Amino acid sequence: MGSTSGAAEQAKPAAGDARPARRRLSVDRRREELMAAALELFSRRDAEDVSIDDVASAAGASRALVYHYFGGKQELYVAALKSAAAQLEARLKPHENGRPLDELAGGLTRYFDFVEEHAAGFAALLRGGPANRSGDIGEIVDSVRNRLFILIMKQMRVEEPGPALRITLRSWIASVETAGLDWLEHRDIERPALERMLVDHMVALLGVAARHDPRVGELLDNLLRDQTS
Repeated sequence: MGSTSGAAEQAKPAAGDARPARRRLSVDRRREELMAAALELFSRRDAEDVSIDDVASAAGASRALVYHYFGGKQELYVAALKSAAAQLEARLKPHENGRPLDELAGGLTRYFDFVEEHAAGFAALLRGGPANRSGDIGEIVDSVRNRLFILIMKQMRVEEPGPALRITLRSWIASVETAGLDWLEHRDIERPALERMLVDHMVALLGVAARHDPRVGELLDNLLRDQTS
């Protein structure tokens, strides 16, 4: 009896070594948790500075489990950014069929809903260094920008933009991205005010482009006329 009792005592982990029981999760749920942990880390540090061990520790998982689901850090990084991009693109689907500038404002609201609710994913998506802008990573970021570009053209009832309008719209998208990152960092302006300012920014940019392309001037006149009708 004594030897049996001793063996049982030896089998018990020391109090300091006790680990919480690992939760049994579905494959999809476990992948989501690993990607969420990765996005949080990638949003604060360069991808090169984040290790598999860092992700495993943040997710409360083992290193082997991360490798089991993703194969390596690059695969995890790509999967995490694809997840963030897919969620953002889903938010950009038009919900209204009203006046173009109102639709633009509605799209901005949905965009900043994502920025606020998924800050880590948004920051990780846009803050990758130059080394992460090629291949799959660059395609992921570009897909979101192209989605937003197409959405804006649809809202403005434009099928084929000329050079001046194309450059204007892409410049505005870059401004929206920068505004999102700045807002996450400072939060010293109310979101509705920021969204209104960005709509005004679009109108101002179109006014500048109209000096170089009369077609943009006609588009702007129509937008403003619709807004007052």
